Amino acid sequence: MAKLIPALNSCLSRMQAGEKRFARRLESHLENDYLCWYELPVGRRQRYSDFIVLHPHRGLLLLEVKDWKLDTIKAMDKASATIVTPQGLKTVSNPLEQVRQCTYQLIDRLQKDPQLVTPSGRYRGNLVFPYGYGVVLSNITRRQFASTDLGEVLPAHQIICKDEMVESTDLEVFQERLWNMFNVQFPQPLTLPQIDRIRWHLFPEIRIDTDNQGDLFPSEEESAETLLPDIVRVMDMQQELLARSLGEGHRVIHGVAGSGKTLILGYRCLHLAKLLHKPILVLCYNIPLAARLRELIVDRGISDKVQIYHFHDWCGEQLRLYHIDRPATGEAYFDRLVEAVINACGRGMIPAAQYGAVMIDEGHDFAPEWLKLVVKMVDPDSNSLLLLYDDAQSIYGNKKALDFSLSSVGVQARGRTTILKLNYRNTDEILNFAYRFASQYLQPDDKDEDHAPLIKPVSSGRHGPKPVIKVFGSYEREADYIAQLFRRLHEEKDIPWSQMCVTYRANWMGKTLDKCFAAEAVPRHWLGDSASKKCFSPADERVKLMTMHSSKGLEFPVVAVSGIGSMPARTAAPVSEAKLLYVAMTRSTEMLLVTSHKESSFLAQLRNMHPLAG
Repeated sequence: MAKLIPALNSCLSRMQAGEKRFARRLESHLENDYLCWYELPVGRRQRYSDFIVLHPHRGLLLLEVKDWKLDTIKAMDKASATIVTPQGLKTVSNPLEQVRQCTYQLIDRLQKDPQLVTPSGRYRGNLVFPYGYGVVLSNITRRQFASTDLGEVLPAHQIICKDEMVESTDLEVFQERLWNMFNVQFPQPLTLPQIDRIRWHLFPEIRIDTDNQGDLFPSEEESAETLLPDIVRVMDMQQELLARSLGEGHRVIHGVAGSGKTLILGYRCLHLAKLLHKPILVLCYNIPLAARLRELIVDRGISDKVQIYHFHDWCGEQLRLYHIDRPATGEAYFDRLVEAVINACGRGMIPAAQYGAVMIDEGHDFAPEWLKLVVKMVDPDSNSLLLLYDDAQSIYGNKKALDFSLSSVGVQARGRTTILKLNYRNTDEILNFAYRFASQYLQPDDKDEDHAPLIKPVSSGRHGPKPVIKVFGSYEREADYIAQLFRRLHEEKDIPWSQMCVTYRANWMGKTLDKCFAAEAVPRHWLGDSASKKCFSPADERVKLMTMHSSKGLEFPVVAVSGIGSMPARTAAPVSEAKLLYVAMTRSTEMLLVTSHKESSFLAQLRNMHPLAG
């Protein structure tokens, strides 16, 4: 059974009757190695056709569906058709000519990709796969079609008729109708990288920018011909299906670190910004992550539609906007800040339903009372809520771990939850190293969909250097080594400063790191306070120095995790500390260094896992 993207149930309301019937037939009459899309463009990108079908052996097929009846068509030539509408006669494009032009525009784009064309020989410069196009006449039978002269402008082999797409149609007969639309067949099937490249060109919105540390948003399509990277990254099929199929109502995504949760959030922002009149609210707990998301939203030109806040900043903004006194600074200030907003909402001083959609990233760090408050901010007319979390990354103590039912805080997502297990961020070596450590404290937990499970990640199979452990006599020597190493990596390996990060456990370590990096004349951005965190920019050509807590939601090719000798901290629960170290280690996409200046139980456990140690 083929998968349709978006999922059929999510787009039925937008489909014409004939499109619905044809979509069901694609699902039921094609095998699972077919990729089928119902075209719903995002942004300013053109629409190619109603359906696109891709098969490794068969090639690429574009199809236009028309619900016209025989008496709807008054006249037709090769360029246009005159049809009867409720408003009278109307001249439109011949549907075959319409889909032909779309096909050749697409083929022209694909032929500019060297990896999709034949490099030499008789067919040099031609695509390495066949392509075709056709029209589905969902309300005209083959006998009716043959009784007219339509075949002169709509060749019979490029048409599927009403009686050829019914449920009882033989599978082979249905598929033969599709592939009769091709003029040639090629002996070699498409490879998976070639299929991903075709998807990269077809759907810019599913691209992942490999040059900007996992940018959540696609590059503008007009630059596609100049980009053409050797290796492209796109959402996998599950991510694309999920991103395109998120319908109305409350939705929950449980995903392991690096599984693309925030990528899907970015796609959702782009999509809803076109549809909703009320603003979209995106909340997270981590200040640098909020700064990163905000920068990307500005770059995509939708900052007037999408508002991104660190949760407590949003609370402060609500009090300011509705002229409600802030609590005095001091002990438990942030708890009192949230309480003030909750009380003001309860008294009607802060209105509910302010936003057309609310999205919560890293929701495992949200307390139940926070979620109750935020759920009330969703406009019931749109009722669009997206909650993303990974309980293995809940690092702020048991108080905020999602150990309560989602329905108890107003999240109604039974039957609308998805689990993402595949980790794309980390190499196999880094993921196995981090998870083997964390699994000594955390166990996969298959709770019901109304609770947060702990999910064992699955590697995407990407490989790189093994993590390295180094131990020193003092933290200053530890920091010196990291600064010198990063300088060498920059000078000898040409690794940009922006692609390197140091995380540390205790606040005092940041000052030592900053001093050591200054001594090596290494440009750095120390995220040592709230103001510096809000100025975080991934593209800024400086090494980033930040606490392990601040690193949540971020990623860098090169990461040094320092201060392991201070873990687990005396005042913290070992499980929370293990989660924190897991988060810090999984920030690295390529190279991971773990350093310590004294012995600790965590260091001993890491050493016992037999990485490179010294």
